[in-house]
Amino acid sequence: MESLIGLLVGAPLLGAAVLLCGGRRLDRAGHWLASVLAGASFVLGAVLFFDMLGKDGEHRALHSHLYSWVPVEGFQADVAFQLDQLSMTFVLLITGVGTLIHIYSIGYMEHDERRRRFFGFLNLFLAAMLLLVLADNFLLLYVGWEGVGLASYLLIGFWQHKPSAAAAAKKAFLVNRVGDAGLAIAIFLMFTTFGTFAFAPVLSSATDASEGKLTAIGLMLLLAACGKSAQVPLQSWLGDAMEGPTPVSALIHAATMVTAGVYLITRSGAIFNAAPDAQTAVVVVGAVTLIFGAIVGCAKDDIKKALAGSTMSQIGYMILAAGLGPIGYAFAIMHLVTHGFFKAGLFLGAGSVMHGMNDEVDMRKYGGLRKYMPVTFVTFGLGYLAIIGFPGLSGFFSKDQIIEAAFAKGGTQGWILGTVALIGAAITAYYMTRVMVLTFFGEKRWEPDENGNEPHPHESPSVMTIPMIVLAFGSVFAGGLFKAGDSFVHWLEPVTQHSHGDSPVSAATVTTGTVVALLLGVGAAWLQYGRRPVPRTAPRGSLLTRAARRDLLQDDVNHAAFVTGGSYLTRSLVYVDHKLVDGLVNGTAATFGGLSGRLRRLQNGFARSYAVSMFGGAAVLIAATLLMRAV
Repeated sequence: MESLIGLLVGAPLLGAAVLLCGGRRLDRAGHWLASVLAGASFVLGAVLFFDMLGKDGEHRALHSHLYSWVPVEGFQADVAFQLDQLSMTFVLLITGVGTLIHIYSIGYMEHDERRRRFFGFLNLFLAAMLLLVLADNFLLLYVGWEGVGLASYLLIGFWQHKPSAAAAAKKAFLVNRVGDAGLAIAIFLMFTTFGTFAFAPVLSSATDASEGKLTAIGLMLLLAACGKSAQVPLQSWLGDAMEGPTPVSALIHAATMVTAGVYLITRSGAIFNAAPDAQTAVVVVGAVTLIFGAIVGCAKDDIKKALAGSTMSQIGYMILAAGLGPIGYAFAIMHLVTHGFFKAGLFLGAGSVMHGMNDEVDMRKYGGLRKYMPVTFVTFGLGYLAIIGFPGLSGFFSKDQIIEAAFAKGGTQGWILGTVALIGAAITAYYMTRVMVLTFFGEKRWEPDENGNEPHPHESPSVMTIPMIVLAFGSVFAGGLFKAGDSFVHWLEPVTQHSHGDSPVSAATVTTGTVVALLLGVGAAWLQYGRRPVPRTAPRGSLLTRAARRDLLQDDVNHAAFVTGGSYLTRSLVYVDHKLVDGLVNGTAATFGGLSGRLRRLQNGFARSYAVSMFGGAAVLIAATLLMRAV
């Protein structure tokens, strides 16, 4: 079975190579080739999963060594894979949801002239993400990490004829480079501390290192996670990433890129467990981001950007849970998987709405679409119920567990984190109900565009609706399946460990609190948008609303702190260079140039002048000699 692990990465990587290098002869069949290879990777993952189920929990991990990458004395880098319960969970999510998105894209990108290239980039994305979660060392993980960054740049900017798409791709690339620098520094520190960057020796020796070094490594890993998973303060790229085709949004937000940071922290759990300060930083980042993203999602009229704020918030829940240590690692991954189902379904549903509305994204120009797009309405609605935590659906089980784990942190910190998580649940119910009402309920609000073309909403073709239906089943049943007998926790426990903590509130109290929060959020949104006419243009709103429309001024802060500050720093350095450095260099040159010019006047070419100089010199020497003798 170990020999099959490499094929998980190899199948989509082969597809990417063939589609990107094969030329236009593959235009007619390239999308099918990419989808088949993505599906083949999922089938291989399923085979390995069932083989793993037949083994004891402590003996399920598989290792596959392909070759020595950098074999030099004192530095050993291998291309080797590790398939355990944690990486298997990601393999099934990435390949399963990824394959559904490939199939959906066949219909969504049907009329795009560069469809073959698009599917090549999708395959590259899957291959890079699989390499990231299957690597058995941090250096190989870094290769997959950078591959995901490259693929995201290519996909976000796929419609590069749009200046906004090109700018969004560049922004995502640059912001992620900050996080990537953190991961690189963490790997350097690991090697200098442990002499290796392989998972097994680093994580098993974590308790032997000083807390200061582990804190530094943990903070750099957190910085990396903030970049990839769009957490505060590196969250600014995520909303702009919606400029890419909608299947890209589903792939990035549900099953691949933004989950990489959660995987990194969970995989590095032994380091964070031994570095409480770094662990606290993880919790703070997650708690701040889950509220930050939720507030941003409340103010967006663009359906995809509202869902992007939702992703930021839900990943915040996962990061918060991962920061709780063994109390929350399993629940972070559980919510990650359930989120993969309902968030992919929501984005594909948004793409279906756009498909039927001439690519219109403004929800204020929708209304009443449930009558025209019944399949999209039902599947999107189930995803909506799952994400707000409706009792019995997937999000209810996974999010409840995170809120309960937050309270179980204990002390004042536990009360604060649990309360923040509950507030986030209420806001989630509010902004998602707003999305649902503006899109599918009320009277129709669409109107002809500037060219006089009026949208004619209609249901999407089956190649798009079938993946949405499959994801809707996951949105409904996955959480209950994971919760039954704590099966998911027991599945991950050999890798992540698990402890129950000491919660001051009972599970029933938490459930009651989350249901109350849900009802408050849904009720507030219904009163504001379901019982009142929806204006064609958004009202001015409060100061917080205006700030939320501008992503809580995240771009303004970055511009003031880095662009403006960097410009002042650059101008200061140029001034110093021109006035001080160049002045010193040019002044020295001018001094010697002037002196040489004056000395050059002595060389006038007249023999009489030279004779006088010789006579004068001889006279000076004779006088000096006589004077010395006299003395």
